[in-house]
Order: sequence, then structure tokens, then C-alpha cells
Amino acid sequence: MPTVPGVRATARIRAIRAGDTTVLPTLVGDGPFDLRRARPHGSQARVCILAAMSAPLGGDRLRIDATAKHGADLHITTAAATIALRGPTTAHATYDVHLRLAEHARLHWLPHPLISAARSNLRQSCTIDLAATARLVLREETVLGRAGEGPGRLSTRLTVRRDGRPLLEQQATFGPGAPGWDGPAVLADHRAIGQILIVDPTLEHRPPHARLLGDDPATGQAVLTPLAGPALLITALAPDTLRLRRLLDAAHPIG
Repeated sequence: MPTVPGVRATARIRAIRAGDTTVLPTLVGDGPFDLRRARPHGSQARVCILAAMSAPLGGDRLRIDATAKHGADLHITTAAATIALRGPTTAHATYDVHLRLAEHARLHWLPHPLISAARSNLRQSCTIDLAATARLVLREETVLGRAGEGPGRLSTRLTVRRDGRPLLEQQATFGPGAPGWDGPAVLADHRAIGQILIVDPTLEHRPPHARLLGDDPATGQAVLTPLAGPALLITALAPDTLRLRRLLDAAHPIG
């Protein structure tokens, strides 16, 4: 069987608690992943993922594994948007993220937007396993197509388990060949989509109320939904990234 061209690369991040701070005994990346320690914020360790090359391209197999051990406080972001491109083959690329949080750990997963460029084909997944006392803040933003072009094909899946039990499972497909993705029941004319997921044990005692943000559907709207567990999900649609970020920040500002 012929080998599909593409890069195989994995980034590994491990954070542990050391006294009053969090340290990073494992910070390893290859291929397009260049991992940098950023300036700590209090007891929080911060990591920025830089792109050392264009990725993901067709045929690439990319993976990020990040673990916050007991009591660790970790913040992960990217230096710029991630752009999915076609590359030398029409074969799909994969971009898999696995996040693991031990007891009393905290993780902020705040990458810059993912842009699905025309003729790209990407399958993205994010799998998260949290201990019962762990806390998570996740923000994801996606742009379907660059300026003046349509999107590629993008499939996304988010799986969240807390204390070994399912908390959230969602899957979506956009772009050429995906049924109804640009119809009125899904995105209509919007091309920027995003969400914030917050998992925090204190929400069991003060669950949020569902609410809608944004007066005009044409300029974007967001909805805050409490989940069946100590968690809330904010989902937003907008014509562009600027309006999308404004909606998400209005729903829940993240520093």
C-alpha cells in the first residue's frame, strides 16, 4: 500500500506542582510544534505553541498531549492562528488533542483560531479527561475560509469525560460535501464559530442560567447553556472573527 505523504508529529506537555508553583518537566515538540515557556503568572505555568512550518497539510498526522498532574496550574495558547491547507495530497489531515487533568489541577486551553482554507481536508479531535476536582477553561474558534474564498472540509469532535463519566460529546462537519452545514438550521451566512467550555466543581452549588446574547442574528449571537454536571457551554456564531470574539468575551471574559 502506498504511503500517504505528510508529517507525523507529536507535542508533549506535562505540568506538575512543585511547592507554590507549577513546573514543566516535559516540554517536547517535533515537526511543526515549537513549544516555548512563557512568563509564569503567579503559580501558573504558561506554554505557547509556535508553528515551525505550515501545518496541518493534507496527509499530516499531528497530535498534542498535555497533562496537568495533581494541583498543577497550566495555561496553553498558540502564537498565531492555525491554517489547514491542502498540501501535496488531497488526503485528509488529522489534528488530535488529548488533555488530562488530575485532582485539583487547572488548565486553560486557549488556542488562536483554526482557519479552514479552501481545498483543505482536516479531521480535528479534542479528547479531555478530568478528575472530579479538576477545573478547565477551553476556548475554541473556527473560521471557515479565508477572505474571499470558501472553506475546505472540516470535521471536528469534542469528547469530555469527568471522573470517568461522559460530560460532553459533540461532533460537526462543515464545507464541501457536508449536508446542510451552510443552511438556515446550522450556520446560514456565518463563517466564524466558537465556544467556551468551563468545568468547575463550584458550579454544582451555583449553576448558571441559560441565556441568549446578541440582539441581531445577522451580526452574530451566542447562547450560554448549563450542562448536566458542574459545567457550562457557550456557543457563538458570527460573520467574522472580530464579532465572534466580542460575543464570547461578552458571555465570559477570559484573561
